[in-house]
Amino acid sequence: MPVPLSPVPETMAALSVVETGRPPALAMVNRPVPTPAPGEALLRVDACGFCHHDLLVMDGTLRRGVAPGVTLGHEIAATVAAVADDVSDRQPGDRVVSLLTAACGRCARCRAGREHRCLTGAGIGHGRDGGFAPYVALPATALVPLPDGIPAAEAALLACPLGVALAGVAAVDVAAGETVAVTGAGGGLGAHAVQIAAMAGAQVIAVTTSPEKAPALESLGASLVIEAGDGLDFAEVVMALTDDAGADVVVDTVGPPLWPATLRCLGQYGRLALLGDLTGQPASLRLAEVIFRDLRVIGVSGVSRPTLERAVGLAAAGWLRPVVSQTRPLTAEGVGAAWRLVAERRALGRVVVAPE
Repeated sequence: MPVPLSPVPETMAALSVVETGRPPALAMVNRPVPTPAPGEALLRVDACGFCHHDLLVMDGTLRRGVAPGVTLGHEIAATVAAVADDVSDRQPGDRVVSLLTAACGRCARCRAGREHRCLTGAGIGHGRDGGFAPYVALPATALVPLPDGIPAAEAALLACPLGVALAGVAAVDVAAGETVAVTGAGGGLGAHAVQIAAMAGAQVIAVTTSPEKAPALESLGASLVIEAGDGLDFAEVVMALTDDAGADVVVDTVGPPLWPATLRCLGQYGRLALLGDLTGQPASLRLAEVIFRDLRVIGVSGVSRPTLERAVGLAAAGWLRPVVSQTRPLTAEGVGAAWRLVAERRALGRVVVAPE
């Protein structure tokens, strides 16, 4: 049920990246609380996940399409604080989770259930301001209702990483009895992909550079955990475990650092879902290897409204658990601590930032 809200202030302290780097220079800057434009809702941010996307923007690796001075943060759980006059399907007090894109809901892609690639909507926390602030204005068409039973810190992860992982596993048609290798299994995308593949009945091989995360990954459904550090060719281990048949599916959340071992894990007719790229560096690919092994390579870049709605339902029913490592306050120091946890790969799942 909608709940009474405190009066909306005129200004707020939002996170600003003063200078990119490792570590970045961060500060809280005073900005006006946005006024919702037609079709928009003003959201009071309850929690916002710290994604590797945010880290890449903060260290200067990711620049393309990033709006100057943008407030980062695209994994938003919030409460509606106000709505524009033409918005009738949301009201103050509603709990919501946002898509990753400010989807218009009207273009051909939105109508086809591809809201994450809306033809007119900018990326939240990328092309337009995101959730590392107490308030953010977003189109009502980019919001999905949130049940009361899901805590805000967990709800923030339902679009990304949980929803993206759900889309990735669905894109490669994981079936019961198959062998699925998940790279970067201790990270946000990886920890949820492990859960989702295990839920589908697959035998999950979790690949991680953080051996201390092995017990947690096993509790999430991994049948086996492989440490990919110290030059170990984990593809050889996967082939040995499968009697040289190879994995049916690889869900890759890492990209070039583990290439080409990621591709070598696959057996004949194997499927590779590409969900993440930690460095932006090029990776070599022999086309003949893809052709003569009849491989399928699929990129997954976001989450649609139907997939997010499914993620919300699965979490509400207890089938999937958003994996929150820690919650840090929305301060320059708190976000800086989140940056270090992610940069040093110490977080299992996702670090969440919450306004104080």
